[in-house]
Amino acid sequence: MAHTRAVETRALRWLGPPAGPAVVLLDQTRLPAEEAYLACHDVPTLIDAIRSLVVRGAPLLGLAGAYGVALAACRGEDVAAAAAALGRARPTAVNLSWGAARALAAYQAAGAGRGPAAALAEAGAIEAEDAAASAAIAAHGLTLVGDRYRILTHCNTGALVSAGEGTAFAIILAAHRAGRLARLWVDETRPLLQGARLTAYEAARAGIAHSVLADSAAASLMAAGEVDLVLTGADRVAADGSVANKVGTYGLAVLAQHHGVPFVVAAPLSTVDFAAPGPAAIKVEHRPGEEVTSFAGAAVAPPGTPGYNPAFDVTPAALVTALVTEYGVVQPVDAGTLHALGTGHREREGAPSDGSVER
Repeated sequence: MAHTRAVETRALRWLGPPAGPAVVLLDQTRLPAEEAYLACHDVPTLIDAIRSLVVRGAPLLGLAGAYGVALAACRGEDVAAAAAALGRARPTAVNLSWGAARALAAYQAAGAGRGPAAALAEAGAIEAEDAAASAAIAAHGLTLVGDRYRILTHCNTGALVSAGEGTAFAIILAAHRAGRLARLWVDETRPLLQGARLTAYEAARAGIAHSVLADSAAASLMAAGEVDLVLTGADRVAADGSVANKVGTYGLAVLAQHHGVPFVVAAPLSTVDFAAPGPAAIKVEHRPGEEVTSFAGAAVAPPGTPGYNPAFDVTPAALVTALVTEYGVVQPVDAGTLHALGTGHREREGAPSDGSVER
């Protein structure tokens, strides 16, 4: 489907009849130069968009998975097969399979004739929950930001990855509005420059004072005493508190500990995978080596040079100062505090308090 010029900046929306059904995505591969939308009228097109990073970010991938299942249901296709295919599209971000599974369960529970509407309603519920979670994360995370803080962030965690204002970036926005943010340092986030392209784009639109730096400059920045807080998102948090996030995050956590800078992760509870006991249970996606041996689409390494390109790395819980969720700040971050978080969630939802969260 051809791209069309954007008239709004919602990262994902559902398009119903007569032009739909379709999942409409803001093409993040074209930002910041162009705001254009891609309408996905079938699940294979949506899966291609997920894999090519047209749509990305853990919470938004949860919405993409759920709306993808609703799309298959509205088209009268094999909904279970669509949910499975969506869940496999990117293996590290747990929200993708979680969102697809929730919509599939709603579809199956509704029975014949009502399944498509039920799947679509569940996707809408996930969208509303994510927007509310974003606002709550911002409020809780603001308690960790002091006066005139200089915050370093990695990758992209704003409205481009959420139905609300994001995760880590939502906290940054809250700090900016409260007059507590002196400077936002934005890692460029090699190899695909999600920081330089996307976070700087969101910061500029919000009027936030910000600077983009090469990932490798973070060490000297901290050594110079120019960072008060490192704040990132997460694509999956294991039950022991280990955090999978965009590659480069682990290095920032090590640097932060060495320089005595708090390292804080912001993510909704849906990103905590209680079925993954630790780092070994997290599958790290590897992307084409050409993304590393090129820069902005132009080859920079000699022809035939192989590239090593893990999309994520895993930061041990011992390096995480705090985890901010919609239910509050978890500190310290370990198996015990996360178990309590899961138990508390189930009690609030009226489910048995066995410390797990159904997926």
